[in-house]
Amino acid sequence: MNRRGTLYIILTTLTILAIVAIEYNKPKEINWFPSYTKHHKIPFGTLVFHDQLKRIFKESGIVNVERPPYEYLTRNPESKGTYLFINDGLAFGEAELDKLLDWTSKGNTLFVAASSRFEQELLDTLSLDQSGISTFNNFNNDYVMLLKHPQLRSDSVYVYDRANYFNQFSKIDTLKSKVIGTIRNPKDEDSIKDKEYINIIKQPFGEGEIILSTFPQAFTNYFILNNPNNHYTASLTSYLDPTKPIYYDSHHKSGKTIFTSPLTVMLNTKELKWSYYIMLLGVLVYIIFEGKRKQRAIPIVTPLRNQTIEFTRTISNMYYEKGKHKDIAYHIIQHFLDYIRTNLHLNTSSVDDEFLKNLSARSNNTIEDTQVLFNTIERINKKTTLSNIELEKLNSLIEKFKSNNTWKTKT
Repeated sequence: MNRRGTLYIILTTLTILAIVAIEYNKPKEINWFPSYTKHHKIPFGTLVFHDQLKRIFKESGIVNVERPPYEYLTRNPESKGTYLFINDGLAFGEAELDKLLDWTSKGNTLFVAASSRFEQELLDTLSLDQSGISTFNNFNNDYVMLLKHPQLRSDSVYVYDRANYFNQFSKIDTLKSKVIGTIRNPKDEDSIKDKEYINIIKQPFGEGEIILSTFPQAFTNYFILNNPNNHYTASLTSYLDPTKPIYYDSHHKSGKTIFTSPLTVMLNTKELKWSYYIMLLGVLVYIIFEGKRKQRAIPIVTPLRNQTIEFTRTISNMYYEKGKHKDIAYHIIQHFLDYIRTNLHLNTSSVDDEFLKNLSARSNNTIEDTQVLFNTIERINKKTTLSNIELEKLNSLIEKFKSNNTWKTKT
């Protein structure tokens, strides 16, 4: 390789190493995706909350439900406890919602936390209505979370600063619904500065109860790990009955709960991801430079078959089947004379005693056999017609004559 090619390779290698070094030292971008999945460590995952649940209620008391609620409750109709749903948005559907409400009415608890609007059927069933909370003038995006139970009130201020929007319960059934939590916007106008918006309610349903929250962010890693917000989440957890199982929903989640590709682990790990990219780049460089060093493979061309013998046999069979024995004999004789000229190097224009003597000596045949062969040829040349017996006799004499030539060449 010349000096210019070597220089290009060195520059390319240094460029790749520089890119890798820059990317390796670059701060990893925070993933703010609203996953709400129990194994995600991202800000809006629920890994911390799920671990605390296992600590408080013991791992045996938590059932992780990967299946749709309708399917699970159908297969496990005797399940008793609290069914916990936490996600950015929830849409059960008519059949699934009816199944959950029927299960709740038998003495169980349905806890649903979702930031988007609840299904209208659920709101109508509980005589509720929802509306958005104005975020006007709240440029810092700071919202204060409050708990209404006297024993859960604290001097600590629970603040959430990552809200894109908030929903409130603008209408509740005051005879049945109990307010658990509210939201206050410190940046409201003076006339409504201390107004509290209802965001968590509890309502009896049959022999059980339903708890609805428009603030699922309270169970995320980001909220819990900001002091003293963990006390707020712990206070909400106190509404769960520790003597009964917690059915933790892992089906209605925005984040994936399983890996869908073999490359997921590799691409989610920084070091493995860059190793994979460098490998692909190295393969590309190898293909480019290696392809220049090797010429294109020369295709193997199969030579044409020599079909002269097959052609001759075909023609002779045609003559033989049509009874043209005289014509066949003529061609056999001409071919034999050509054999003598080519392989024995004798002139066949004059057949005399000297010719026969030289021919017998060169072909390793006796003079008598040579004389008989050429007498037969002379006799056949004089005939106008020929039988197949005479033709076969001529061919036998010629083949026998050739077979005695021990130094003959291949024809």
